[in-house]
Amino acid sequence: MDLYGRRQEQAALDRILDGARQGRGATMMLRGDPGIGKTALLEYVAESAAADFTILRCRGTRLESELAFAALHELLWPVTERISTLPEPQAKALNGALGTSNDAADRFLIGVAVVTLVGKLAKERPVLLVADDAQWLDEPSAQCLAFAARRLRNEPVVMLLTGHDDPVDSSWENLTAMEVRELGDEDARLLARAVAPHADESVIRRTVRAAAGNPLALQELPTSVAAGDISAHPLADEQIAVGPRLRRAFRTRIERLSAPARTALLLVAADDHSDRNTMSQAGLVLGLDMGVWDEAMHSGLLATRSDGRIHFRHQLMGAVVYEEASAADRQTVHRALASVLTGENAEELRPWHLAAAVEAAGRPDEEVARLLEESAQRSWARGGCATAARALRRAARLSPSRDDAARRLAKGARAAWEAGHVDVARRMLDQAEEASSASTVADLSEGLRGLIEFANGDLETACRQLTRDMERVADPGQAFRLGSMALRAAWAAGRGALQREALQRLERRLPQGNFPNADLLPLLRQWWTQEPDGADDRDQSMAPVADILTRLSGSSWLLMPPAPLAVAWGIESALQEALRREIDTLRHTDQVTALTQALAQTVAPDIAQGSWTSAEANALEGLQVAEGTGDDHLAAQCSAGLGWLAAARGDEQTVADFAARFIEEWVPRGVRVFSAGAEWNLGMTALFAGRAEEALDCLVRLSEHGHHSAHPTIAVLAAPDTAEAALQAGQRATAEEQARLLRRWTEQTGAAWAISAAHLVHALLASGADAEKQFRLALDVPGAASRPFNYARTRLLYGEWLRRARRRTEARTQLAEAAEIFRRLDAAPLLARTRAEQELTGQHPRRDSAPARDTILTAQELRVARLAAQGLTNREIGAQLLISPRTVGHHLANVFPKLGILSRADLARIDFGDGLHLMG
Repeated sequence: MDLYGRRQEQAALDRILDGARQGRGATMMLRGDPGIGKTALLEYVAESAAADFTILRCRGTRLESELAFAALHELLWPVTERISTLPEPQAKALNGALGTSNDAADRFLIGVAVVTLVGKLAKERPVLLVADDAQWLDEPSAQCLAFAARRLRNEPVVMLLTGHDDPVDSSWENLTAMEVRELGDEDARLLARAVAPHADESVIRRTVRAAAGNPLALQELPTSVAAGDISAHPLADEQIAVGPRLRRAFRTRIERLSAPARTALLLVAADDHSDRNTMSQAGLVLGLDMGVWDEAMHSGLLATRSDGRIHFRHQLMGAVVYEEASAADRQTVHRALASVLTGENAEELRPWHLAAAVEAAGRPDEEVARLLEESAQRSWARGGCATAARALRRAARLSPSRDDAARRLAKGARAAWEAGHVDVARRMLDQAEEASSASTVADLSEGLRGLIEFANGDLETACRQLTRDMERVADPGQAFRLGSMALRAAWAAGRGALQREALQRLERRLPQGNFPNADLLPLLRQWWTQEPDGADDRDQSMAPVADILTRLSGSSWLLMPPAPLAVAWGIESALQEALRREIDTLRHTDQVTALTQALAQTVAPDIAQGSWTSAEANALEGLQVAEGTGDDHLAAQCSAGLGWLAAARGDEQTVADFAARFIEEWVPRGVRVFSAGAEWNLGMTALFAGRAEEALDCLVRLSEHGHHSAHPTIAVLAAPDTAEAALQAGQRATAEEQARLLRRWTEQTGAAWAISAAHLVHALLASGADAEKQFRLALDVPGAASRPFNYARTRLLYGEWLRRARRRTEARTQLAEAAEIFRRLDAAPLLARTRAEQELTGQHPRRDSAPARDTILTAQELRVARLAAQGLTNREIGAQLLISPRTVGHHLANVFPKLGILSRADLARIDFGDGLHLMG
């Protein structure tokens, strides 16, 4: 059987079976929550024992728990014909117990008979006795099996039972027990994916999060998650409707309690945020005394946190308790809680409890809706976007007025989108438009429909939607942000005409400069215009770019240039500094969309600046979160960075896989920036592997008019690669075209990297003294060294030229510098090429005997280490990376010895941007 995450348990059970095969008996109780997988383990054991064991099985049921010897009857039914072989007193007693005779049922003799019968069977072959759900065995059967367990230890007999964590019957108190715990995150994900192989990644992530490692929940939840069956619980962040099998399993435990104890459970289910004193006070309002709380706490359903708060051991238990309660009981409990809340809890939680009470009564209430809206505003101001969205959605349901409902839904949709809940945002927008007009909702939601289309749909459609909403919204600052996003959409699509149209409409919409960030409009015009505007204008508009980007990081990422454009303009340092501050702030909020956008934006600047370790970590983290929220555009942006790194490191298979997926997914959607990036990566890979003609076939497409991979920004960034490939392939005219392209770009931007690249291409085209002059100029451009990979390539090409000119000593200097940078970056193909050149100069470079430090951590370990270095707790790190705190601790335990450090405090001294070096 394929049981996910149960290797330890399976190994322990295998040892018990092997012991029985060698004549040793054993009895074990498997304990754990309903649905945790105890029965699946029993099935595994039965399958393993089928070939050489006699297997007898029974299952406790609530219906038969009052029928004497019902379980024993089920257990022994397959071997009833063997009862006649027992001594007559034992046979009569056992037949009487099983109802096959009218003989008296003497319990002692019945136990002896079972021991004798099983012993006889064990002389022929080992015996496996299985009793599932032992808590529901009828008492006489349970006592009989316990009697037998104590007397069959020296026989080849294995008895396995399952039960809940709380020992409901003293018969089993002294048995060896195995606790069956929740699955880890990765095993849970594998199981969810096996259950729902065609489900979206976002559905799988939400399923894993909601199931909290419970295998039965993982099997039942994907359908509910995909259908959006969210629990009606008023305080739930994301409780999913519980499936029927798990509901039945939990219900049986709940119904064993007294009515007052069930009310206590309902109190906890209604609010596990409040402290124990609040719960006690609310309980007094409902007439619950300490004896009731003792019963509830001893039920095995509740636990106490370190801060004293009472909570359900599994959130799905609380969901069942709440959903099974009547509307009247819910109303009573919520009103009791609202009446006793004090301090900060009163301000934050009372509106929710009042709303739940009103909803239970089935009527709208504007006053409660207003309180919820005010609570949402406070949450949003603190970065709690998901909480704000839930509050506004609930406020809309309670709104008597359609206009008020539409306003709250539109604003709530915006909050949900910022929290990364795209499907929720879409549904709320749809509901808002049903209550009002699309134009009004566009204004209220700040153009959200177009932003969602940009992230998940067709870019031309997104551009037109954003431009239309730009003209609808009343606030000029918001119009500016939407116009900027429309330009970004047209740029990503590589649609120059559409980009010019969007820019013209933006300038018509905002003729006056009296709105926030109005001073950015001239710079924005220059960013999005591919034609030179003159050096004087460039110097005037580019001077304040660092200050502007710093200001934008605290107001709106929508106005920032896309990362490849910023890299092409040579302003990546200013963008990166602004983004790093923004990321530090966003990590302490639940603004998932903004955080993912910031992470995705950092990848290209990090690559350009040579911080490849950081680039990879941010790309992987951003990719994980973007896939979880369903943001295709951001996920692809992160993947594009990973593809570039793979190309630079010589991982041809990864490059090919990324490129094939990009071309398949993004060409039909017209996103040329991604298909162009894929062609660039393929061209780089071929060029670095010495296949110049193959490289050129890919790279010339970037500027081929009408091609699905033509994109002006990517073409400029790839121009040095295209020129080198062209010259190696004997296509000098193509290399000269790349030189002209770079010259035009330097005239427009004055970017240091472009000036250096232009000199480099001219050096490759020139010969003699002119070539050397151009190489020296390329290396001496102020700021050129800030892009170490490009700088090292220039040194490599210069070193090759010097070696061919028989100036070996000078060549060695250039090549040694290049080799050191390539080694640090792990740029394997160019490092190998550099070392080959060094050997041709007569130098014998030392080969690395051990991997660089930045290659010894796994990607997940690196992400965890970076977040821990920022002071985040295991719980906060887990929330960011969608893993459990326990998994975070496991990763940190691996990180410390790998980095040669002893504690979290030492992580603050690690330079994560440069090979994980320990700083002084």
